[in-house]
Amino acid sequence: MTSKLEQLKQYTTVVADTGDLDAISRIKPVDATTNPSLLLKAAALPRYAPLLDEAVADCQGDLGLACDRFGVAVGQEILKVIPGRISTEVDARLSFDTQATLQRAERLIGLYDKAGIGRERVLIKIAATWEGIRAAEQLEKAGIQTNLTLLFSFAQAAACADAGVFLISPFVGRIYDWYKKAEGRDYVGAEDPGVRSVSRIYQYYKANGYQTVVMGASFRNLGQIEQLAGCDRLTISPDLLQQLADDQGELPRLLSADASGEARQSLNESQFRWAFNEDAMATEKLAEGIRLFARDQEKLEALLAARR
Repeated sequence: MTSKLEQLKQYTTVVADTGDLDAISRIKPVDATTNPSLLLKAAALPRYAPLLDEAVADCQGDLGLACDRFGVAVGQEILKVIPGRISTEVDARLSFDTQATLQRAERLIGLYDKAGIGRERVLIKIAATWEGIRAAEQLEKAGIQTNLTLLFSFAQAAACADAGVFLISPFVGRIYDWYKKAEGRDYVGAEDPGVRSVSRIYQYYKANGYQTVVMGASFRNLGQIEQLAGCDRLTISPDLLQQLADDQGELPRLLSADASGEARQSLNESQFRWAFNEDAMATEKLAEGIRLFARDQEKLEALLAARR
C-alpha cells in the first residue's frame, strides 16, 4: 500500500503551505504558497539571511519594497525545487483599497519578471474582500493570475468565480476553529463546518461550469484533508504532509462533482456586503486574518529595517 500522501496526489494537486525549502524538497509538492506569517518564519532561517540583506539594499528606506523583494526572492528559491507555481501575497494592509492592491500586485509581478520568472509560474495572493476581488478581476484581464485568500463565506466564493479569478483558498481550519469555540463542540468527518464549506463551493463551481480552482487551506488535522480528497488542490503544512507520507492506510476519494451544486448567483456590491455581514463567522475571521497578516508584515518590516 502506498502512503496516504501518494494516494492523495492521484486525486488532488498537493501544495506546500510553507517557505521552508528543506520541507518542500523533502515532500515534493507541485506548488507552494507563502504569506506574511510564513515569510516571517522563513526570515528566521539562516539560509535566508543573504536574501534579507539583498532585499534592503538600495531600497531608500522603502520597507514595503524591501518586503516585496524578500517575498519574491523566497519565491524564486522555492520555484527552483517545485515544478509548478508559487503564490506571493500583497500587503494585507491594502485589503480595502483596490487601486493600491493593483499597484502592489503589479510591482510583485514586475519583480518576478525582472528575475526571469514567467507569469505562468506565479499567483498573486489577495484577501477576498470586495475591493480585493475587484482588483483580482482587473489583474486576471491583464494576464496576471490570482489566488484569493482569507476566504470564509459562500458569498466570497461566488463573487470570486464571477470575477474570473484563477484560484480561491477557503480556510478550512479557521472555520472549524470558530464553530468549535462558538458552539462548544468538536467536529469530525463530513460534519466539520470547514469541510462542508469547501464541499459546497466545490459543487457550486462544478455545477455552474466555473473554471476557478478550489484549493482548501488552513488544515487542523488529517481528517479534514481526507474528507476533501478530490478537491482541485489542497495546500497543506509540512507537519501534516509528513503525517500523510508516514500513514500507509487507505485514502479514498471522498469529494467529486455531483448534482448537489446550487443554481448560479451573481452578487452586486450591496448584495455581497449584506450576505457577508449575515455570516458572523466569516465577518470575524476575515477581519482577524487581515489583522494577523498585517502584524506579521509589520514585524517583517522591522526585521528588515534592522538590517539597513
